[in-house]
Amino acid sequence: MHSICQDLLAEYQSLAALCEELTADQWQQRTQFHNWTPWDEIAHLCYFDETGLQAATQADAFNQAALPLAKRLYAGEQISAIARERFAHLDGTALLSHWRELHQALVTALSTLDVKDRLPWYGPPMSARSFASARLMETWAHGQDIWDLMKRPRPASSRLKHIAHLGVTTFKWTFVNRQRPVPEVLPHVVLTAPDGNTWTWNPESQTHVVQGSAQDFALLVTQRRHLNDTALRYQGEGVQDWLLIAQCFAGPPADGPMAGVRV
Repeated sequence: MHSICQDLLAEYQSLAALCEELTADQWQQRTQFHNWTPWDEIAHLCYFDETGLQAATQADAFNQAALPLAKRLYAGEQISAIARERFAHLDGTALLSHWRELHQALVTALSTLDVKDRLPWYGPPMSARSFASARLMETWAHGQDIWDLMKRPRPASSRLKHIAHLGVTTFKWTFVNRQRPVPEVLPHVVLTAPDGNTWTWNPESQTHVVQGSAQDFALLVTQRRHLNDTALRYQGEGVQDWLLIAQCFAGPPADGPMAGVRV
């Protein structure tokens, strides 16, 4: 778990450093992600890092707390509203300070586990490694909303490989989640890493391929960019269908931005 925990902490710290630059007004500006503010984005991460810490250290308590949350969501409450209620007493600066303590505690707890240890979660239990990867992906994705709000180019890092891996391995699930037939052929995914190296997944193919930068692919599978607003190249039956609905995060089917909205 050492390597993935180092990467997770680095992703947390990168976003926290960006948020340190937010003014009081910017904390309350609307991003392009469901009109959430940066405060909402960090509160959301806080909420699930808090429950994640409980899952990693107090599994029984987590399972008991998960039931009331499920009932609230089933009744139609939005998770954003629940997070706002939970942290309403904190302004942006205080929320950021709380989140720093929380995510450090979560990484410390995860680092004591074996990669195959199982953590309870909202749905099937997850391995410790998969859980850490999912937290990294979610942190990166919500961080992108804040980078976009600030209209600043985002530096790319090798941590994108975790997100790309989730994007590739959720290929079949993306179709199943929408009750659509799964294409028979897995696309060969060839991505250029930030350092210029090449990352690949699935058997080589000349007919079913996705190629491009790892950052573009991560933006796509986290639904922060439309396919048309990336430089990804692709071919093969079913490949475009996948790239238009790709979803590397759990939950019901979600739709990313329309073309030209987030560029």
